[in-house]
Amino acid sequence: MARVLGMIGGGQLGMMIAEAAKTMPEHISEVVVLDPTAKCPASQVGARQIVADFKDKDAIMQLARECDIVTYEIESGDADVLESVSNMAEINPLPETLRVIQDKLLQKTFLSEHGLPVPEFAGVDTLADIKKSLQNFGLPAMLKARRDAYDGRGNFAIESEPQAAEAFEYFNGRPLLIERHVQFKMEVSVIAARNTAGQIATYPLVENIHEKNILRQTIAPARVSDGVTKKAQRIAEETMEIFKGAGVFGIEMFVTKDDGILINEIAPRVHNSGHHTLQSSSTSQFEQHLRAILGLELGSTKLVHNAVMYNILGPDGFEGRYLPPDIHGSDVYLKMYGKEISKPARKLGHLNIVGNRSADLLQRLDGLLDDVAVHPA
Repeated sequence: MARVLGMIGGGQLGMMIAEAAKTMPEHISEVVVLDPTAKCPASQVGARQIVADFKDKDAIMQLARECDIVTYEIESGDADVLESVSNMAEINPLPETLRVIQDKLLQKTFLSEHGLPVPEFAGVDTLADIKKSLQNFGLPAMLKARRDAYDGRGNFAIESEPQAAEAFEYFNGRPLLIERHVQFKMEVSVIAARNTAGQIATYPLVENIHEKNILRQTIAPARVSDGVTKKAQRIAEETMEIFKGAGVFGIEMFVTKDDGILINEIAPRVHNSGHHTLQSSSTSQFEQHLRAILGLELGSTKLVHNAVMYNILGPDGFEGRYLPPDIHGSDVYLKMYGKEISKPARKLGHLNIVGNRSADLLQRLDGLLDDVAVHPA
């Protein structure tokens, strides 16, 4: 019997989950999203929308009443409210998992207590705490907001001791943690899934390149040794074993100078670095997430093609209506998210290029960069 799927968040991730749901009509009859932005991307592909804040208790309760299963494409929902409605609808990943991952200090502590490798960290409440941690960790160090931070917006790199006060003021009283700076040679990630029966599947390790703390491109597979790949896959599987509930998780990691692996952070949802799976893989991460929370057998995670994913971001110094790129070509796939307004660094769409050799794909991407640039309308 087909079920009604509810989702906290209706952005681009919700859009692509809703599109995947359309291919599974025997399992999902309708998608309902809770999102504060009217005409959100998911609503543009057929999802019904409840317009309300992600943490709105009444709206979350309405979503649970109207749906059989509730999931999320953003980790901004209220875990306590979600837990309170778990008798009304099946919630996955579990609210207790969301609660831990939402708070980066709890997340790091949880991972560390389970023997998983993370950078050295400490919770800090005052400027004195920060200065004490700097004596321990040295410079530079990374100060982070514990909650409601993504795409680097909750990070402040402290490069000098006098900067500590500036960093503390920047966060204006928000709960914080500080981390020792990691000398990494690459940022990588694993998209992993677990279904309600406990089956775990991981996608091949990918390489991520960031600009100003925002993911710009992903290269699949990562250009690392087999040893690094196996180590990262093992850590991803161990991570999935300790978190409760079903769904797809994005596990971001650092490859250190000596080929070690440290977990940077975890997202309890489909992830930007998994967008390549739409064209590169036997099963997209979006279909996989649905299979996981519906209790179906997980699909193949085989990489059918090498791929490069490039994020199309709003240019600096411009806010307003824009002309969407228009690109056509074999093995080139443009996906725009239907956002009417461009803002600096806003994710407006992405481009996937698939083929046989990563070097060729990167060269091809270089030739398309002018075509994917966003210009004012």
